[in-house]
Amino acid sequence: MRYDRQGDQHYDVISAFIKSVRGSDVDAALHYLARMMEAGEDPRFIARRLVIPASEDVGLADPTALTTAVAAARAVQLIGMPEARLNLAQATIALAIAPKSNAVIMAIDAASADVRAGKIGNVPPHLRDAHYAGSKKIGHGNTYKYSHDEPFGIAEQQYAPDVIEDAAYYQPTSLGAEAAIKDRWERVRKLIRGK
Repeated sequence: MRYDRQGDQHYDVISAFIKSVRGSDVDAALHYLARMMEAGEDPRFIARRLVIPASEDVGLADPTALTTAVAAARAVQLIGMPEARLNLAQATIALAIAPKSNAVIMAIDAASADVRAGKIGNVPPHLRDAHYAGSKKIGHGNTYKYSHDEPFGIAEQQYAPDVIEDAAYYQPTSLGAEAAIKDRWERVRKLIRGK
């Protein structure tokens, strides 16, 4: 079987595996999984690779995807091969058939881009630590609203620094479970920001 654990075949097959999971082709993903397992690929490597698309490609469209991938990785460590092939296959199938959303990676990439661009800003005074002597005298925490005391458990107040006050990093899709998250986040964002 052509498969070099250190060469191009190694990287080509794992790339095709991940892209097949991302593309929702269960059969192709299982084919590449079987190729790697039959060639003696380290099952821990495969399991680690499954944890990535659980957040990058499935995300909150199926909030159980990460739990499934991590459980498969843990199962590989606990029982080893050949039985762990079942855990890897189950996680592969679950991730491939799951609804997909890349909103998680898009959100953290956008936030990181702002930070790298210098959009840092000061922590709003009401959110600063107010547990030390003299903190209240300099305005720390004075106007903080405790969320649990507010209607719906959500306080209208500024959480972000001024420089990114209107940032909208997380843009949930309408796919899978993320559709309900999208509806909730839109309502919550309006309550928090008062607009």
